[in-house]
Amino acid sequence: MPGLYHTQNRRSFLKTTAQAAGVLTAYGLGTSWVQAQSADETRWALLSDIHIAEDPQNQYRGFFPHQNLQKAVPQVLAAQPDAVLINGDVARLTGEAGDYAQVARLLAPIADKKPVYMTLGNHDDRAHFHQAFPPSQELQAVKDRHVLVVEQPATRFILLDSLLYVNKTPGLLGKGQRTWLDTFLRSSDAKPTVLFVHHTLTDDDSSLLDVERLLEIIKPHQKVKALFYGHSHRYHYDTLDGLHLINQPAVGYNFADDQPVGWLTAKFGKQGVDLTLHAFAGNLAEHGKTRSLAWR
Repeated sequence: MPGLYHTQNRRSFLKTTAQAAGVLTAYGLGTSWVQAQSADETRWALLSDIHIAEDPQNQYRGFFPHQNLQKAVPQVLAAQPDAVLINGDVARLTGEAGDYAQVARLLAPIADKKPVYMTLGNHDDRAHFHQAFPPSQELQAVKDRHVLVVEQPATRFILLDSLLYVNKTPGLLGKGQRTWLDTFLRSSDAKPTVLFVHHTLTDDDSSLLDVERLLEIIKPHQKVKALFYGHSHRYHYDTLDGLHLINQPAVGYNFADDQPVGWLTAKFGKQGVDLTLHAFAGNLAEHGKTRSLAWR
């Protein structure tokens, strides 16, 4: 399998922070990945906005992102997903090298067993990120962008890059990435396809600035079933012409007391996805509840 390390090669990489970072780029242990490749369903753990700083004591609104990710890691392992995705804002504020070294340390127990994928958000630094996590074979040839395509038997996952400025709120795909996406969707088969992007899909100045152009690219393709995003630290579902729009909750902290802090398990199949919330802070009212979304 492309981009995979096996256990016997990995233990030596866990001895230092930099080596632990190398493990993440290997996208996990081959066994679970092979199992996912032979099934009609795949289970992913979906995290977003983990906001990890080099300093474990860094906090915001009374939340400690370092401690929150420490809580999430054993929960994710217990869920036994086939892969893990973090949908942007991996780092706390400005995407420092030390932030990503801390991310590598915290995620090492997962990365030792499962593929880990990440998108970039407005608090990430593309150069520092790629120094910590060198690109895998899933990386697409989109200039200056971190775009991945992950193929599964029943589902295709496209991870987009909306990072425009570090530590400034707006996001942008840009013409090059939009052109690539348009070409890819036109040339790929009818397999159910799910997109991930960090920024929100509203028309305000802190969201994805070219969201309307993104939706115009998606519109002709019924195979695109869902678009997941983060950024707002809000847990929300919506639809647009049958396309599911899912705002993932944040792991690091919420912006409002009525929002959960946590992550999702997602069971993707040919007909839809089952999403279960794992909330460990903030509003716990929806913790453990599953929503089943049917594909259009």
